[in-house]
Amino acid sequence: MLVAVIAGFILAALVPSLTPIAGRRIGWVLALLPATLFGYFIGFWPEVTDGEAVLIAYPWIPSLDISLNFLVDGLSLMFALLITGIGTFILIYAGSYLEGHKDIHKLLMYLLAFMASMLGLVLSNNLISLFVFWELTSITSYLLIGFNHEQEKARKAALQGLFITVGGGLALMTGLIMLGYLGGSFELHELLTQGDVLQSHPLFLLMMILILAGTFTKSAQTPFHFWLPNAMAAPTPVSAYLHSATMVKAGVYLMARLQPTMAGSEAWLYALSLFGGVTMTVGAVMAVCSTDLKRILAYSTVMALGTLTMLIGIGTPYALKAAMVFLLAHALYKGALFMAAGTIDHETGTKDVRELGGLRGLMPWTAAFTWVAALALAGIPPLFGFIAKELMFEAALGAPVLSGLLAGLALITAVCIVAATGLVAVRPFFGALKPTPKKPHEAPLAMRLGFSVLASLGLLLGLLPFLAEPLLRAAVSAVTGAPVPDLELALWHGINLPLLLSLTALIVGALLFRQWATLRARLAALAALPGYGPERGYDKMMDGLVRLARWQTRVLQNGYMTNYILTILLTTIALLAYAFWSRDAFVYELSFEGVRFYEVIISLLMLGAVVYASATRLRLGAVAAVGVLGFAMAMIYVFFSAPDLAITQVLIETLTVILLVLVLFRLPGFQGLSSVRVRLRDASVAGAFGILVAMMVLTVNQSSLGGGISDYLIAASYPEAHGRNIVNVILVDFRALDTLGEIFVLALAAIGVNAMIRFRWEDQR
Repeated sequence: MLVAVIAGFILAALVPSLTPIAGRRIGWVLALLPATLFGYFIGFWPEVTDGEAVLIAYPWIPSLDISLNFLVDGLSLMFALLITGIGTFILIYAGSYLEGHKDIHKLLMYLLAFMASMLGLVLSNNLISLFVFWELTSITSYLLIGFNHEQEKARKAALQGLFITVGGGLALMTGLIMLGYLGGSFELHELLTQGDVLQSHPLFLLMMILILAGTFTKSAQTPFHFWLPNAMAAPTPVSAYLHSATMVKAGVYLMARLQPTMAGSEAWLYALSLFGGVTMTVGAVMAVCSTDLKRILAYSTVMALGTLTMLIGIGTPYALKAAMVFLLAHALYKGALFMAAGTIDHETGTKDVRELGGLRGLMPWTAAFTWVAALALAGIPPLFGFIAKELMFEAALGAPVLSGLLAGLALITAVCIVAATGLVAVRPFFGALKPTPKKPHEAPLAMRLGFSVLASLGLLLGLLPFLAEPLLRAAVSAVTGAPVPDLELALWHGINLPLLLSLTALIVGALLFRQWATLRARLAALAALPGYGPERGYDKMMDGLVRLARWQTRVLQNGYMTNYILTILLTTIALLAYAFWSRDAFVYELSFEGVRFYEVIISLLMLGAVVYASATRLRLGAVAAVGVLGFAMAMIYVFFSAPDLAITQVLIETLTVILLVLVLFRLPGFQGLSSVRVRLRDASVAGAFGILVAMMVLTVNQSSLGGGISDYLIAASYPEAHGRNIVNVILVDFRALDTLGEIFVLALAAIGVNAMIRFRWEDQR
């Protein structure tokens, strides 16, 4: 299992070497990995469909109770099969779609890393590892969306998606940590049985809000929905994968995964039902208002994500059944439609439905399978999408709260989606042939294979729904937290209210499509509404950040060291003064007992050196005074039994003084540039800082903070680290990561200095 999860990262690292060897077949070669993984996950089918959950554990950071535990049940298995199955076709499609592109290897690398991140997310049983993979999906999607980085639109969309999803991820991290502590475990399979304990805790509502902030941003729920259509700046293979099986479904996955824990909470019920219902309707309305094929499909994805969120929120067994069926149906037809839309764009040079028409004769294969997938989107029998839509209507009508509102929103959504389906499946292929930037012709097999298979599966499962029933039943059981005996999936359930709603949606949606050209002006006005909604708020916030950055650069980071030091000192003074004042924390008891005469001499020597260095106008005298201060510190280390620190201090001070003397005569002389008022200000700040630091030292010396860590370090340095020099052991073993970070910072600084020196030298040459 561990190999299966990290294999995508390993292969991604090898892509640059494989691309020149495989040539135009690189997509087919790389697709062998997800195809193999699909076969591996199929091996879990018998156990999972029998109601078992497979738990596979690998220790990662045992001291922090963090492990790489993987849980394979119906929900995670369905996601894993979708990720690897659709990922196989996406890689084949991408290899042909971007054939000859100079950066094709980068896109394929990002896709493989994206796939591996998503696999790790849906299979993780530990909350910490789940969050790590969660953030990896945000990072890899940022790289994918911004692939065409020469375009400002792509860069802006990538940054927008990253900013929103990572911002939500920070809230999610806090929520997951709270979930682990409140539930007494960071393992999902243990938390899923702690629903009553969690919901009775006073912090449950805050934890739930934080988790939903992460899931809503990831799955583009209103008001965060706007980043997803903008992500269409990415190449079509990215859009197809992003919308059908990966990142945007991550939030839906986590909501479904936590459903057994959250079920029964009214806050969970209302939040998901309302936000999901509104998102569903907004997505459908904006889809029919759009003219770009990819944006129409993107908004229909927003609709689907809202639908899934609403169904999970309703929480009844029937609604959860509808959610899993809708999830599978959407993955199949949306992956097919995006690849078909990309094929149309690739072969005609445009994806604007107003510029397309009459392509069915020139692209018959693409037309046929686009129609099949589009019929599933519209919810027309005998497609699997029809079954999903019927279940959705039934679940909305049976909602425990707000059933009338949710059913009304579902009807409006279905009407708009039928009209949007006409824009995708009818306008490009029917009517008179319109001139396009490229001469239309059928795409290569590699670009047609994926949408043909996925669309065909949507038709097959509609005719024979029992083929998917074992996996769907296991998925529903995982989401409900209890075994589900039978799903009873069928195309015909008799004449009932959901069927009547479906017929109404088809008729009204068809009429809306027929009048779409006439209503386009009004719809264009609706299309402009997002400019006054959440997206405008996001833009205003980013503009505010830029203005704030300019202000603080102009005022605080203006290149004058004096301002930097003054800002640091004033901030420290304010924090220390507030702490002493608000907590009445100043504790002192002066005692000079045990003070030795040489300690007094060293202290007076240090004080004199500081005063002289501050007051003298002689450069050499200032350097000497600073050296005296450093050597006095070394003497303190000697008297307090720290000879290694003393040696280090002596070496540093000697080197510093030598360097300062060497460059002394190249330095400008001391000049009286500051006024008396400025010098008094600086003296006051320095004095206040010294007084507060002295107060802090006195208070710390008089306060008891419990057992110190020094006893542990003394006792453990030799048995555990095999070192007798405790200071070295602390730096190299106990604080190894901290020391490594310091080395890394110094290395970066050295690289930066070297780069600046080389840049100036080359520029002068």
